[in-house]
Amino acid sequence: MEVLNREQLSIVAEVTLSYRPKIRPSQRPTVETSSDVYDILVGFWNMDQIELRETFCVILLNTKNRVLGIVELSNGGFSSTVADIRMVFSVALKACARSIIVAHNHPSGNLKPSNADIDLTRKLVAAGKILELPVHDHLILSSEGYFSLADEGYM
Repeated sequence: MEVLNREQLSIVAEVTLSYRPKIRPSQRPTVETSSDVYDILVGFWNMDQIELRETFCVILLNTKNRVLGIVELSNGGFSSTVADIRMVFSVALKACARSIIVAHNHPSGNLKPSNADIDLTRKLVAAGKILELPVHDHLILSSEGYFSLADEGYM
């Protein structure tokens, strides 16, 4: 194995960040209530699959709670999907979001949060506090409605 010298070890890969928004801030929807979030998500979600497979998304917000974008982070099966906390915040940090809202669907139509949903929400809120990137809500969606963990006192 070749041993690298001091000069070779001091060369660090360069990371370049650019920000090129394609929509003016005044054109972005504003989120004020969980109902606003649900309405926005219904327009984004693949409603043909909402009762078929579980999907996890993150909504990226600016300082005025205007939507910077929605990112679908994972698709799973009938009863679960992976929600990686590091992925949630890496996307939010890359997009220069000031806060986030997360959402996933329950294909069964049951809007009650599972213990795993509650645990994930608590971990996301704790990580958001450390990063100074608040998590405003976690919505569970179905084709007939939604459940807001913030509205129901879980956050």
